[in-house]
Order: sequence, then structure tokens, then C-alpha cells
Amino acid sequence: MKSSVFFSDLRGESKRTLFDKLDLLLERVHLKEKIKKKDLVAIKLHFGERGNTAYIRPIFIRRIVDRVKDYEGKPFLTDTNTLYLGSRSDAVSHLMTASQHGFTESVVGAPVLIADGLRGNSTIKVKIDKAFFKTVSIAQAIHMADVLIVVTHFKGHELCGFGGALKNLGMGCSSREGKLSQHSNISPKVKEKLCKGCESCLGWCPSGAISILYLEGEAQTNRRVARIYPQKCIGCGECILACPSGAIQIQWNESIPIFQKKMIEYAYGALMNKKGKTLFVNFLTQISPACDCYGYSDTPIVGDIGILSSEDPVAIDQASVDLVNREEGNRSSRLPKNWEPGEDKFRALYPEVDWSIQLSYAEEIGLGNRKYELIPL
Repeated sequence: MKSSVFFSDLRGESKRTLFDKLDLLLERVHLKEKIKKKDLVAIKLHFGERGNTAYIRPIFIRRIVDRVKDYEGKPFLTDTNTLYLGSRSDAVSHLMTASQHGFTESVVGAPVLIADGLRGNSTIKVKIDKAFFKTVSIAQAIHMADVLIVVTHFKGHELCGFGGALKNLGMGCSSREGKLSQHSNISPKVKEKLCKGCESCLGWCPSGAISILYLEGEAQTNRRVARIYPQKCIGCGECILACPSGAIQIQWNESIPIFQKKMIEYAYGALMNKKGKTLFVNFLTQISPACDCYGYSDTPIVGDIGILSSEDPVAIDQASVDLVNREEGNRSSRLPKNWEPGEDKFRALYPEVDWSIQLSYAEEIGLGNRKYELIPL
């Protein structure tokens, strides 16, 4: 049986604005029926790295907030801290970035909470018993919310081919420990040239996996650096943010197919306690070639298309990638080829990435259906 995906183009007029269309998209996926009085409703989105401009406009999020309030829910906007060092790697910086991009209570009508806490370690262990993970580490505020609305800016991504609702769930709802476990299968590494031997990392390692040692051959100069012992490391990622010089870094050693499957298992974990209490909205606007985690925005690879809603995260992502690939490519963008309608834009951007893996595996483990019916509103 095909899943329903509802579609609205971006045409507007005085009697039917884009906000009216967004209301209808939410109505078709039964927002009202999913919310009970005083339910805590997490609206999961991406606030954009500082310098990025492709993220969803706060005025659209305000419309979703207003509808949740109409149904007597208690909405909050949320995301999780990043594994890399940037403007969203801890809750203080993250909240400041969100505010600078217009995601404040005065604008959107709801508070902003960073779901995994001050340093990315406020987490709930969720048992899933899948191929790669028996348990996953999900951000506490997202797990504890009664309802989850996943609002995604659909775009390209260097590891997934595209970033859609499934990535917003799998990567976006995990703690720092969860992000690290998806990206790497061994401990972080120390870049010795950057390490100052300051010992800041020692206090953040819960397993005693870090020592400060003299650099081999430089004992006479008192040059000391951190060393991480993989056999003791539990992969929590605490030391990455604790290092003030950025010397402790992720090992990007996970193969892309395995990374995608790990991400999907985390998406499964994020939805474990949300049966019948989730919906998905994808914005196919300013479709940039790379993730909003970059501190800049590049020329869109195709023109703006519209907004989708669904109760199925697999179907909405499949529909989104199909709609993008049906468009004529923007030759003045980073897109190097496959400009004709029907050609694969994401494989042109990232030839080594098979984006279909995330969709196939999500369907295999029961997250949704790749077969869909696109229903224009």
C-alpha cells in the first residue's frame, strides 16, 4: 500500500497564501488528532550554522507553532548540538545562533530548547536491537516530548547524497555520543600539531582513556600532547568539545553505506516511543548542494519547488528526491552535470554516494514505505 505525501506549490494569492497552504498540509497529516491538551510538542528543525542563509524562515515555523497552540499543545523548537566545532557545538552558542537567525520566542511564539543539553550529553538510551546498534543515544528532550514534528530543509549532503527527514531524525535527534557512533567506529584522534598539552580534556573523559605524554623525541623541550587509548575509549565524544585548540577530532573512517544504515537505525530509535505522534514537513526551497551545517550558503541546484507533508518519513524523502530530480538543473550552481529533467542531481553532486541506501534500509527495518502517492493540494 502506498503512503500519502501531500504537496503544495509555492504559488500564493490574497485569498490563499502560503501560510494557508501550510495549514492545509498540517491538517492532511492529522496534526489535531495527534495532540492532546498540554502535550509537550517538539518541533525539530535546523537553525542553520552562523553565516548560513538556507534554513527555513522563522515565519513558517511560527505558523506551525500557532496551530499546535490552537490544539492546546505546548510547543517548543529544538535541535541537538553538533559533533564538530562551530557555532552550535554547545547549548549557549547554539541558542545564540538560533536567536541571531530569528528563532526567538518573540518571533516564533515558542521557546527554543537544545535537546541534548549544555554539552550534548543529556541523553536517553533507547533499546532497538538492530544490526549495528542494540541501543542508541537519543537527545533527552526529544525522547521525552509527547509529539514530534520534524520540519526539514531538503538539500544535498556529502555523506547521504541528500539530507531530508530521515537525516533530521537520525543525526539530528542523537546526542554527541550518538553522532560519534554513527560517523566513526573507533575513538577520536589527536592532531599533535594543534595540541597544547593543556589537560582540559582529562576532566571530561569518563573512562580515563586520555593521557598527557611527552611527544616522542621532544622531551627536552617539554612538548607534551594528549594521547587517546582506543581500548579504553567509550566513544562519548566529550573530549572533542572540551579541547580549546580543536586538536581532538573525529576520525571520518566509516564507509558511506554503513554510515547511512547507522543513521537510519538512529532514526528508528528517535521514533520508538512516538507511534502515531509524529508528522513530517519537508521544505523544497533554496535547495543547496550541501548541508546547512556549513557557515555559508551556495547557489540552489534547482528552483524552488514547494512544501510536502506526510506521516511517513521514508515516503516524504523519496517524494522529495524525485521532485528535485524532475527539475531542470541550475547550470550556474555547483551542479556539474545531470542538468536535464529526470537526471539524478544528487549523484552528480556526490558521485560516490548512493543516496538510495538510506531509503532502502529505512523501508527494510519498518520506518516507512518508498512507494507513495503524491497528492497536490
